[in-house]
Amino acid sequence: MTEFLVTSEARAVFADAWRRPVMDFVRAAAFIGVLLLVWISLHPFDDLSDMRVGEVTSGKEAVLYALFGLLMVLMLVLTMRDNMPALASLLTPAYVLFGVWLCLTVVLSFDPATSSRRFALSVFVVVVTATVMLLPKSQSELMRWFSIAALVLLATCYLGILLAPNLSIHLATDPQEPALAGNWRGAFGHKNVAAAIMAMMMFLGVYFIRAGGWISGVIVMALSALFLVYSAGKSSISLCLAVLLLTSLTSFVRSLWGRGLMLLLPLIVLNLFSVGTVLSDTLASIAKLLPLDTSFTGRSDIWVFAVDSLHQRLLTGYGFEAFWGSNAITNLKEGKEWAGYASHSHNGYLDTALGTGLPGLVLLIAAVVVKPLRDFQAAAEGGNDGPLSMMFLRIWLFGLYLSSMESFFLDRADPIWATFLIAVFGLHYLARFRLRA
Repeated sequence: MTEFLVTSEARAVFADAWRRPVMDFVRAAAFIGVLLLVWISLHPFDDLSDMRVGEVTSGKEAVLYALFGLLMVLMLVLTMRDNMPALASLLTPAYVLFGVWLCLTVVLSFDPATSSRRFALSVFVVVVTATVMLLPKSQSELMRWFSIAALVLLATCYLGILLAPNLSIHLATDPQEPALAGNWRGAFGHKNVAAAIMAMMMFLGVYFIRAGGWISGVIVMALSALFLVYSAGKSSISLCLAVLLLTSLTSFVRSLWGRGLMLLLPLIVLNLFSVGTVLSDTLASIAKLLPLDTSFTGRSDIWVFAVDSLHQRLLTGYGFEAFWGSNAITNLKEGKEWAGYASHSHNGYLDTALGTGLPGLVLLIAAVVVKPLRDFQAAAEGGNDGPLSMMFLRIWLFGLYLSSMESFFLDRADPIWATFLIAVFGLHYLARFRLRA
């Protein structure tokens, strides 16, 4: 009997020694794989001469749905055993109320079938991004996995520039936006998306340097900054610099209200002098006095059309992701025919209202504007105010500012939205749990 027990214990020790490295590999592969799927997608280097560009996240690709559905199951399996308190902490009033309202807008949608299909992919992506930060067991694992994913993304984009420039640089022959000729887009479908992701990569690079990963940090910062410049993403460049400046001041401004005023006042100003200019003649007059393109590169026409459409369904909107490109856009006036082919309004807050109504917009602000700021404050007060929380704060703030000129909120597997979500959930966890060294 004694010999049997010794043999059983030896087998258990052997099995545990074998299982641990396998699970470590699975966790690392899942983390890096999720980031690369989000950033590079299943179809990188789109041929923009094909007018069907954009189908990757349009809710019509079964492979993308299946893959994110399987990833959601895998992530839950990998995290539920050791992270149930963290997962349970996600049931906050802000998240729950927003989720319930989104379900209601699917039911009341102008096109319930489209809303249901797109909502399903959005749920998969939200669960995946909410659990991915629970995979690392230490800060060193997290930084190492982040750096691998960032370097692979940058290598992919630069290899595209070198080996397939016709698929990674905007061309004068592109039928949709020939004026962007020469702007780098890398593996992404548009230079604006590439610029936004490269700005976020810069925040990652700063995090690596501050956390002790000097080599990877300098490489990521240098490569992402160069790509950002050649993408000619003016909004992303200016917002990136503004975010770096403002977030660096949080070490001097310690109160929640002070930080809120400092970080969110520019967000209010950005929206007042963008969408606000089509709502108020006074704001429009002031904007004309500023050194700005008052048409915001043609966006003002889209905002006028979107605001007029919103007035018809202020309470519930047109349904989750069920306005642009749908049958909701009918009886277009002469000169507005372009609206039937637009994919968004170039303002995330306006698009959220179009899809989910004004209550949905208020709940979105509570969930992804107010709550993350409170989480950052709680993380700082709890001792989690290191490089990681600052990196998440910068990605979050950059996303909020960018949404005043671009639209990615709730946009299923959009790379900017998914990265933004990772930062939001990261701040949520840092506010409630201590980091392992």
